[in-house]
Amino acid sequence: MLNMKIHDVHEADRPRERLLRQGAKSLSNQELIAILLGTGTKQESVLTVANRVLLNFEKLHNLKFATLEEMTEIKGIGEAKAVLLLAAIELGRRLASKEDEQRYTIRSPEDAANFLMQDMTSLQQEHFVCLFLNVKNQILHKKTIFVGSLNASIVHPREIFREAVKRSAASIICAHNHPSGVPTPSPEDIDVTTRLYEAGKIVGVDLLDHVIIGDHQFISMKEKGYF
Repeated sequence: MLNMKIHDVHEADRPRERLLRQGAKSLSNQELIAILLGTGTKQESVLTVANRVLLNFEKLHNLKFATLEEMTEIKGIGEAKAVLLLAAIELGRRLASKEDEQRYTIRSPEDAANFLMQDMTSLQQEHFVCLFLNVKNQILHKKTIFVGSLNASIVHPREIFREAVKRSAASIICAHNHPSGVPTPSPEDIDVTTRLYEAGKIVGVDLLDHVIIGDHQFISMKEKGYF
């Protein structure tokens, strides 16, 4: 496949056509680079040249540190193609940086409560929500785990920590609301918190807190000493 010319590949399997038909996420790293390069050389297909770029830098992550000189040293990559690749890499770096800047950081139970309060304080049913955090305590993802009365059989650690691993989360904060408006922990709240804390220690994803939200007020299970 790598030594084939692009016209030897069935049209439906060519990178551009596959992107149009299936979306960019369906393409391999090699195919995405091939689209940026546009063309190969007289001797090699664009897919072959794209694969050489990947092999040269060993890991896709290393591309973010590439220089113009390093790019143009690769067979099949002239200055024009190198500039296109470097521009795409820089755009990706800026997008990632901007996303990192905009991520909400949790430094205290108040931060978690403030992030969730507006959406959860007036709900008529209990909602159990998890915030998945990176090593900087920035929110990577928010997910409603279930809606309904809280009990240990419904809130299963397996579902929560599967999502944490999927998101490469370093820690989690759980929260749920009390439609009564009073955030006093129930025996079920305490039981669920204990189970999640113990499961987190085993999995290696810390439960930082379990916040109960009432009517514009909250309680931190961690601050109250429940774990």
